[in-house]
Amino acid sequence: MSDQRPPGTSIRAFATWAPVLRLLLAARAEKPVAEPVRVAGRIGRHGWSLALRRRMPPPGRALQSEDMQDELDAVERVRTALAEAGVDDVSFSAKVEPTGKTVLRLLGPSPAVEPGIGNPHPGALILVEGALPEPWRRLPDPTPEATPASSVDLELLELTLRERLPDAIGATEEEIAAAEARLGLTLPDELKVLYRVTRARWDDWSDDAYEAANRVFEAVRCELASLDDLYIADTSNRHCRWEFAAMKAVVTRPDALVQGLVGSPGWIVFGENGGGDRLVVDLTPGPRGHTGQIIMLSHEESIGAEILADSLTDLVLDREREERLDHRREPPLVAHVNHASVQSVREAAHPDLEVLSIGVWDGAPFSLAPVTGLPRLRTLTAYAGTLADPLEIAELTGLEFLELAPQDWRVLLDAGAVPRSLSAACIMAYGDQDPLPIVAAANEILALWDRPQIIQTVLEGDLGPLA
Repeated sequence: MSDQRPPGTSIRAFATWAPVLRLLLAARAEKPVAEPVRVAGRIGRHGWSLALRRRMPPPGRALQSEDMQDELDAVERVRTALAEAGVDDVSFSAKVEPTGKTVLRLLGPSPAVEPGIGNPHPGALILVEGALPEPWRRLPDPTPEATPASSVDLELLELTLRERLPDAIGATEEEIAAAEARLGLTLPDELKVLYRVTRARWDDWSDDAYEAANRVFEAVRCELASLDDLYIADTSNRHCRWEFAAMKAVVTRPDALVQGLVGSPGWIVFGENGGGDRLVVDLTPGPRGHTGQIIMLSHEESIGAEILADSLTDLVLDREREERLDHRREPPLVAHVNHASVQSVREAAHPDLEVLSIGVWDGAPFSLAPVTGLPRLRTLTAYAGTLADPLEIAELTGLEFLELAPQDWRVLLDAGAVPRSLSAACIMAYGDQDPLPIVAAANEILALWDRPQIIQTVLEGDLGPLA
């Protein structure tokens, strides 16, 4: 969450939340009402997570908005209040007595906490302001021996483009220089040739802009960005939540064509393929790649890129390229230990291991002794009940991310053994767990780094006797 201000007046009004609470209570109507009922959820300006059962539409018809109008109206009331308060996202927990007397706790926001996903529990706790996971800090390795592909042919490229786009308006040298100054690098020759033929501005295409855009697509084999819209695909362009990003690993093999990076200061985005994937001129190729090769950044991936062509000339002329694949197998940098994968921590351990994830396991809990002292281990996640002794975590001195079940965090907190090397952390909680003790533990962890706490706002009201 980006704003630490307490929720605004309308958010603090119990009446704002009453319709949502009544819907949640109605969804639990089959449960006995002799005891207090606890309900919880999360509502944000761009989505919500509530344990509601929606009415099924008639057979043969898809679910429509009118089938869940009560939910939409109740949620919109809260979302309007969030917008007025300048708050992006708030989770909540309410205890409702059989009489209807209700204590509602709003949980959040904190600039040091990412929102949870699909439940009211906090997401990743950012313990060091501005910290990024290791793959998002990785810069490209230098490849001074890399050269442009032999297929680069500036004359043929220009001739082909001018034949296909005879009426296009090209960029001036001054406009190209301005783009280079904005990007902070010199454009490769092939890209300069392309934009000297067409600067791809919609303003240049007058009344038949869509037809002109289609002609450019056919000519260049992509949805071409204008010269003014070129940008660098660095790591900031591939946002990923901490708990997911910390599970990734960057690797570039000795015979790779493309470096396995999140982003690079030498990746110039010049277009898209029509499906949301970005086309890039690569100035920082892998050990066997070519300077200026064309790669694609998939919108479904957060690391790495796919080689499309050895040069822009090859892309425009639609030349097939010879596949060069790496068939060598190396120990994985990310290891998953569970009943369906690697069967032991010892089996997963090797000097290059960066990420260890211990998942669902029916056998005896694991010792972390086999991974103690591994020089590159930076992420550990462990499912509830899988660790023989959580205090062994204190021996993992290089951890930057740790995700544990609440009971294991409790052991570390009580022993003063939370690793101080951490940049971020997460409490592994699931949908039906009471969020209040999870938030309390999160605040204890945040306090160790003197980070902003998760704000709690208490509201009281009456929903009327429970049926």
